[in-house]
Amino acid sequence: MSARELVVLGTASQVPTRHRNHNGYVLLWDGEGLMFDPGEGTQRQMLRAGVAAHDLNRICVTHFHGDHSLGVAGVVQRINLDRVPHPVTAHYPASGRRFFQRLRYATAYRETVQLTEEPVAGTGAVLADTPSYRLEARRLSHPVESYGYRITEPDGRRMLPELLAAHGITGPDVGRLQREGAVRGVRLEDVSEVRRGQRFAFVMDTRLCEGVHALAEGCDMLVIESTFTDEDEDLATEHGHLTAGQAARVAAAGGVRHLVLTHFSQRYADPSVFEQQARAAGFDGELTVARDLMRVPLPKRR
Repeated sequence: MSARELVVLGTASQVPTRHRNHNGYVLLWDGEGLMFDPGEGTQRQMLRAGVAAHDLNRICVTHFHGDHSLGVAGVVQRINLDRVPHPVTAHYPASGRRFFQRLRYATAYRETVQLTEEPVAGTGAVLADTPSYRLEARRLSHPVESYGYRITEPDGRRMLPELLAAHGITGPDVGRLQREGAVRGVRLEDVSEVRRGQRFAFVMDTRLCEGVHALAEGCDMLVIESTFTDEDEDLATEHGHLTAGQAARVAAAGGVRHLVLTHFSQRYADPSVFEQQARAAGFDGELTVARDLMRVPLPKRR
């Protein structure tokens, strides 16, 4: 199993179908789990996908429409029922605090887990800065307040064996050099190169806006809504959504390596049309049309 992969729990938009559950996504990242937009039925989809409550460290809600948030109640109660041993943090639009509170306390249960609420306000913010990643949010354009999320791994250094050998750095001295930055006059930058950190973005219900492009820029994986086909672009704009072609052009302009399209309207029975339109729009990177319960590894480093 990849240490970094997306688990797709549901791919429907407002109305689920026989083959598509409401939204739900979990990003597994170096032993942490970030859940995005748990819609109705997410708890059961977790069971089917092999995701446990113990896997979750954060719950990130983009906005408070039901297909993106009605599963919060079940997920929160499952976290407590299973007595998850670590704290869990919830991020959501601050304007929807009352909705989160209603979902969190929708029925009676025993709270056993430290669940911290850290709402997002304004144009966005840095929500967390850990050794493994930085989590940011950016404002999107939808009829209700909505945010997209972006994860950025800090840049590291890749050691270059031929330069280490040329400078006579071997054995324990390699570790010392990485920790201390210099050994016997040899600097870390003399024998290594920058290893660019991986980047992931999650963009749901929105029209085209500055936030969409900022979130997508330079991502190794972009998970983005593709509610409508290009023929229905006017309808997409009216309701605050994207088409397959629009999502693909965002990805192409941002240099995205792996584009994951999801959040499909029930009016489209054949998902292949989304791939066809994304390719026609000029995206030539790795492309996945999401299906319920699939796992999508982040691309390997270049």
